[in-house]
Amino acid sequence: MRHRRLLWRIFWPCLVVTLVSVAAVAWYASRQWGASHRRELAHALAAQARLFANQVLVPLSSGEHGQVDALCKEVGKAVGARFTVLLDDGTVVGDSEGEPAQMENHSLRPEVRAALAGKVGVALRHSTTVERDMCYVAIPLLREEQVVGAVRAALPVAGLRRAQRAFYLRLAWAGLVIAALAAGTSLVVARRISQPLEEMTRGAQRFARGDFARRIPPADIEELDQLAQVLNEMSAQLDARVRAVLQERHEREAILSSMVEAVVAVDDRERVLHMNQAAAIFAVDVAGAVGRPLQEVILNLDLESLMRRALASDAPVEGDVALYAAGDERQLQAHAAPLRDGRGQRIGAVIVLNDVTRLRRLERMRREFVANVSHELKTPITSIKGFVETLLSGALDNPTEARRFLQIIARHTDRLNAIIEDLLSLSRLEEETERQEVILKEGDVGPVIEAAVAACAAKAAAKNIAIERSIAAGLRVRLNARLLEQAVINLLDNAIKYSPAGARVRVEASTENAEVVIRVRDEGCGIEARHLPRLFERFYRVDKARSRANGGTGLGLAIVKHIAQAHGGYPTVSSTPGKGSIFAIHLPCLPA
Repeated sequence: MRHRRLLWRIFWPCLVVTLVSVAAVAWYASRQWGASHRRELAHALAAQARLFANQVLVPLSSGEHGQVDALCKEVGKAVGARFTVLLDDGTVVGDSEGEPAQMENHSLRPEVRAALAGKVGVALRHSTTVERDMCYVAIPLLREEQVVGAVRAALPVAGLRRAQRAFYLRLAWAGLVIAALAAGTSLVVARRISQPLEEMTRGAQRFARGDFARRIPPADIEELDQLAQVLNEMSAQLDARVRAVLQERHEREAILSSMVEAVVAVDDRERVLHMNQAAAIFAVDVAGAVGRPLQEVILNLDLESLMRRALASDAPVEGDVALYAAGDERQLQAHAAPLRDGRGQRIGAVIVLNDVTRLRRLERMRREFVANVSHELKTPITSIKGFVETLLSGALDNPTEARRFLQIIARHTDRLNAIIEDLLSLSRLEEETERQEVILKEGDVGPVIEAAVAACAAKAAAKNIAIERSIAAGLRVRLNARLLEQAVINLLDNAIKYSPAGARVRVEASTENAEVVIRVRDEGCGIEARHLPRLFERFYRVDKARSRANGGTGLGLAIVKHIAQAHGGYPTVSSTPGKGSIFAIHLPCLPA
């Protein structure tokens, strides 16, 4: 459907009505003017005919037709009109423009026929005698109340038509002026009506775009002004509601964005309604996921199954979702519930996913820790119990065997004591770290490393192992000297234990990438790559038999890790089987 502007819808009808009205008035005025002039002309001719009738009645009655013709020509010439005198049978006896003898009988002329009937006859037609359009008026000649003939007066209508044309021309100019005024008036009126409406349309478009700052100006037409006021009130209400909705949405988005749990909402056709930023754990484009099917966005069978269960159930459902990404498995605990609108109608479902990977790993580590502690303690206790029972069964009577058994019991007792001491040290260290009770002071790393090397010098000398040092000067960090020394001692102790006699152990300290790095290099047997990620776990051993034979408790590297973390750093390890290992502690440098 073709749409036109209101301006032209108002302008053209008004202009057409005005033009039709002007044309109708002009037509009516011209008709009335022409009829009026014809009547006036007829009255004038009738008056002249009556005057002339008084002059020709006597000669006509006496039969002096020549005198009648002469009077016709004389009077006609004097007044500028044509006079014709006829007998009662229509015979022309006098005419101011022609010869009566040559003129035909006029009894059939309508004006003559009316006059011979005793009436005044009027006719407007072309004259064959004078070859002009004439206006004829004929009156009866009465003698003693009897019609004895007729007198006809006539005038050319050319002058009347010229006057009519002049009148029509003036009327046309007046009509054009009126039409122009009407067009201008219609345009102004239409503009005054359409302009406020156009302004309201622009205002409504601004409102639709969310621009409520500007208001629609008042109109000078009462109805339009009321409409403008209503639109402004609507704008104010919309502004308030939109602000409330935006604030609510921003608050909701802020809450959802700040959640560490992933939130995914879908409609009843499993199309994504919303995803918070934490849902990027599924390696998806959160912004581009809205409106797409969940199966297309997230390829996870556990999540799809849980979502379908939530959509089919009126009660909340729970489940676990396994996520595999880049060779790493993550465990998510999911809670799903129906999603309802303001009327309580179910429109979809929402799932909240909490990453419990670390919790599950800690639970696994706790179970392994308990198992490892039990195993580590059970071995020496079993040995002690066995040798005690052996002594009690009679070995005490053999001093040599008794002494050997007591030495074994003492060695296992020392091992138990070392394990308990390391467990207590590790527990104390964890507690102090959690409570932030580890006191760190600015200090130089060099003296701490020298003290650790001195503490391990005797053990290294027993295996003829040389400890080399390469310590840069001025390596200052925030440290706890006692704890950092213990960590370096643990690394040196491991290097000495697992290095062959006559090997070298090298201690290095330098600054790299805004970190102070303490490295301990050995020339031992090395460690396979599959063991490296778990080396700093409690009681993790690469070679359990050899570790126990060397007197290790399995907690030394775990203590190193926690000491490094207490200093805001972290440990690393790299190793090549058959060539040795490099253990390092990374500590943050002091801020500039």
